[in-house]
Amino acid sequence: MTSATRDDPTLKQTADESPSQADRPVLLSVQNLVKEFGTGGAFSGSKNAPVIRAVAGVTFDLATGETLGLVGESGCGKSTLARCILRLSPPTSGEVFLNGVNLAKLSEEEMRRQRRHLQVVFQDPFASLHPRMRIGEIISEPLGLLDMTKKQRLERLHELVDLVKLNKEHLQRFPHELSGGQRQRVGIARALAVNPKVVILDEPVSALDVSIQAGILNLLADLQERLGLSYLFVAHNLSTVRHISNRVAVMYLGKIVELAPREQIFDSPRHPYTVALLSAVPTADPRSERQRQRIVLKGDLPSPAAPPSGCRFRTRCWKAQDLCATEEPMLRTVGRSTFACHFPEPDVR
Repeated sequence: MTSATRDDPTLKQTADESPSQADRPVLLSVQNLVKEFGTGGAFSGSKNAPVIRAVAGVTFDLATGETLGLVGESGCGKSTLARCILRLSPPTSGEVFLNGVNLAKLSEEEMRRQRRHLQVVFQDPFASLHPRMRIGEIISEPLGLLDMTKKQRLERLHELVDLVKLNKEHLQRFPHELSGGQRQRVGIARALAVNPKVVILDEPVSALDVSIQAGILNLLADLQERLGLSYLFVAHNLSTVRHISNRVAVMYLGKIVELAPREQIFDSPRHPYTVALLSAVPTADPRSERQRQRIVLKGDLPSPAAPPSGCRFRTRCWKAQDLCATEEPMLRTVGRSTFACHFPEPDVR
């Protein structure tokens, strides 16, 4: 399957066609992460209000220099998972290891010291920047936490501006005076200010014009190669994910249902949900686009407060059988794919 984004000549190929993770040390490890939200509360009048399990036991590793794409439709728990990893929202249970340090067990003060290694670029570049601060102040603010002289901070500021391909005159401007693409470059520069090891990219190009997206994606690829960064790339645009990711994790209703190398996911998906998502990706070839068979999922995404019994996807799955209603499929690895399905698609590779 060929996506329009992948065929865009302005985009660089950022990930290896057949990446090997075995020789890369694990930098970030998420183990059985759970995040629950209560729907009751002091003023709800109900002591038995249901609990929403937005993240329902997620496990994955991120290797040094790797990009892991995390995809799924709105409401599946992608952004909640990212916030739990960052400790912006404390997980209910589970563990998050960054370079061997369990972030879930750290105090607030200890976590503050670890934040320099784990940074985030948000979806909306305008909302994530202080409107009354100049660009130079926004980018250099994290440098105040480091043991640096005023001269060193200024040198670092100019280095960051060059890294993200902004001009020095931008430093005196306010966020509203920049374009959307320039504001996102500011957000990236701010995230890189403290030399992080892992950057979580939460829909970093979805708020930008299509004409600007390629420039940001190419910038992220250049920075990864130059600085050895690891990315967790949260997105719903599968064309973008195919371009930038080494591996892809597909999330549905709080759980990862498939995880595999990029080309395995796009050429031979095993989980029906992945197949349905890929069927909606447009192709660059008009003839292929006309012949493409779209799989329209029936019904709405179930509520995480009352997920279906057995397989969570069974109420929308065209392959569901009686077993799917009574037994939850566990993640299993076959070949290069890890998936949770009783009746997976065949591997056609």
